Amino acid sequence: MAETTETIYGFSAETLEGRPASLAEFKGKVLLIVNTASQCGFTPQYAGLETLYQTYKECGLDVLGFPCNQFGAQEPGTSAEIGVFCERNYGVSFPMFAKIDVNGDKAHPLYRFLKKERPGLLGPLGGGAIKWNFTKFLVDRSGNVVARFASTTKPESLAKDIEKLLGPA
Repeated sequence: MAETTETIYGFSAETLEGRPASLAEFKGKVLLIVNTASQCGFTPQYAGLETLYQTYKECGLDVLGFPCNQFGAQEPGTSAEIGVFCERNYGVSFPMFAKIDVNGDKAHPLYRFLKKERPGLLGPLGGGAIKWNFTKFLVDRSGNVVARFASTTKPESLAKDIEKLLGPA
C-alpha cells in the first residue's frame, strides 16, 4: 500500500488505551517520535524524554512513544503493562501508543514514512531500518521530519534542536 501523505499528519495509530488517534491531532506542535521498550539498556531514557516533555510542552512540544518488541524481545508486555511500567518507573505522562513494528513487512505506515524521510546511517539502500530501541525522529510544526537520532543519543542532548523548532518563547 503506497503512502500518499507528505507529512506525518496523514497517519493514525492506536493509543495504549486502545483509542484510534490521528496524528493530525498534533498539528502545529513540534514532535519527538520514539520507538520504546521497557526492558532495554536504553529504557532509562524514558526519564530524559519525560523531562523534555515537561520542560517544553507548554511551548508546543509533544513526545510520542511507540513501544516495539522487535529488538531482543525487550517489550513483551501488553498495553496495560507497558502503561503501568512507564508511569510507575519513569512518571511518563506524554502520549504512548500501542505496540507496533518499526521494521519489516508489518512496519507501521508511520515508521515506513519516517524511515523514508530520514533513512539514517544505513541510508536508503538499507531501507532506513531502525537499528534499535529509542531511535528518535524530530518533526517540525508543519509535520516535516527534520532529524533522526540514534538510540545512543540522550534525550537531554536534543534540547537545542527542539528549542530551534519551537522558536522564540
